[in-house]
Amino acid sequence: MPTRTPQDLSELPTHTAWNPSRGNRNGTATTSGAHLDGLALDDIDAGMARFSESALTSVTFTGGRLRRARLDTVWMHNVRTVGTDLAETGWLDTACLSSLLAGTQLHGARLQRVVFQQCKFDSVNLRAAVLREVSFVDCLLRDVDFAGASLTGVTFPGTALDRVGLDRAVLSRVDLREATALGIGSGVEALKGATVSTTQLFDLAPVLARHIGLTVRDD
Repeated sequence: MPTRTPQDLSELPTHTAWNPSRGNRNGTATTSGAHLDGLALDDIDAGMARFSESALTSVTFTGGRLRRARLDTVWMHNVRTVGTDLAETGWLDTACLSSLLAGTQLHGARLQRVVFQQCKFDSVNLRAAVLREVSFVDCLLRDVDFAGASLTGVTFPGTALDRVGLDRAVLSRVDLREATALGIGSGVEALKGATVSTTQLFDLAPVLARHIGLTVRDD
């Protein structure tokens, strides 16, 4: 991904080559160089689909199955996935902006060089997922489950974590210093692979104390 994430479709280098498409509600094996806009897709079955050098804008997926789909150099804006199965999907060099993932299954997914910006994650299952060089920028992660996941080189600038689960997760070079809130619901021991600020350490003190069974009394 480039250092600066494109904020508008017109900023993308392949914009002029894209042709708007209404897509296929039953899924397409391969979608390359396409722009999918303004779609409401309910209960589609597009497992193993391939999206390459494409854009999705104002697209809503309600339910449906895209298990093991692949996204390579995809730009998304105002995309909603509600109760959608995206398990074992692969994401590479992809950006997702101003989007909502609610009740979405992403367990076993593999994400590399991916940016989520101003996105809301609500009750998203990322168990056993692999995240490498992923950035959550100005996002909200609420009730997100990273149990058993591997996070390497992941950052959270401007992002709030609320009741996030890290049980058995493995963290390496994870930078939480710019996160606006660190609400760790479980698995606080996984933070040994992360970097936090001094202020955040004080905020984490109660949950760390509970984890090690430390009693704090001032009387």
